[in-house]
Amino acid sequence: MTETEQRQIVVEGADPRELYGPQEVYLEQIRTLHPRLKIVARGSSLKVFGPQPETERFATKMEGLVAYYLKYGHISREVVAQCFSGGPIAEEAPADKDVILYGNGGTIVRARTVNQRRLVQAYDKHDLLFAVGPAGSGKTYTAIALAVRALREKQVKRIILTRPAVEAGEKLGFLPGDMKDKLDPYLQPLYDALNDMIPPARLQKFMEEGTVQIAPLAYMRGRTLDNAFVILDEAQNTTLSQIKMFLTRMGRNAKFIVTGDVTQIDLPRREDSGLVRATETLAGVEGIAVVEFDKRDIVRHPLVKHIVEAFDRHARGEAPAEGEQA
Repeated sequence: MTETEQRQIVVEGADPRELYGPQEVYLEQIRTLHPRLKIVARGSSLKVFGPQPETERFATKMEGLVAYYLKYGHISREVVAQCFSGGPIAEEAPADKDVILYGNGGTIVRARTVNQRRLVQAYDKHDLLFAVGPAGSGKTYTAIALAVRALREKQVKRIILTRPAVEAGEKLGFLPGDMKDKLDPYLQPLYDALNDMIPPARLQKFMEEGTVQIAPLAYMRGRTLDNAFVILDEAQNTTLSQIKMFLTRMGRNAKFIVTGDVTQIDLPRREDSGLVRATETLAGVEGIAVVEFDKRDIVRHPLVKHIVEAFDRHARGEAPAEGEQA
């Protein structure tokens, strides 16, 4: 007679609400595939009752399902069926060396341009990176993708995203709401990128736990950032003292990426930009890399590239290109 056992399986790293599916449709599918087992879900753990050999096989398959979910960010009925049918889960991802990670719904986040690839490659060899270039070139998005991948692979314990709160034509004091309400619009692009890459429920949990933190630059003072992937965005609007303060927060096992566009400095004097002076001062320091993006990297609407080109020509005092109006 086969011995019956009770086994508890802890679901680590995955939000049970997403792993079990809407109205627990995936969990019900799993139960149907294992009629000899009694499977009870209790939050982040499963209690399984049944014959010992089958509970052991079930635990192995469940671990495979969780691993798949953590890698690709989604599961489906087909994935569940493949996992629990006895065969290996088919790899959905194409063999693409430019893939950084798989976002929500299996969306592929990849390095799409030459300089985005350079940033990814430089990340493997340097702990501090500067990514400098025009709006829409994917500097921040690529950096956040690298950060989410590092968190998934447990290379770091937390992600910290920060920006200087510098007004671009509208004064903070005139905006409605409390300080969080005033600052959130500055940080919204960072939320947008994270929402593409981390399921909403898990992102909310990460933020509540402090695993993912988004804060204005002033909140970095006095901190030592160990085991963290830290991104300073819009760094062209930092002063030299601010960027020095930020860079000296780097702790053990930390990765820092600084992004900015030196053509969009909102400080009273352009020459006060800490990004410009920091990249000049730190050029050639071992362990630091600077990746310069340009208009060829722009991946937004095609008009954005033409807008950047037109403003560049205007700054140089050149005439409009043929086919454009002055």
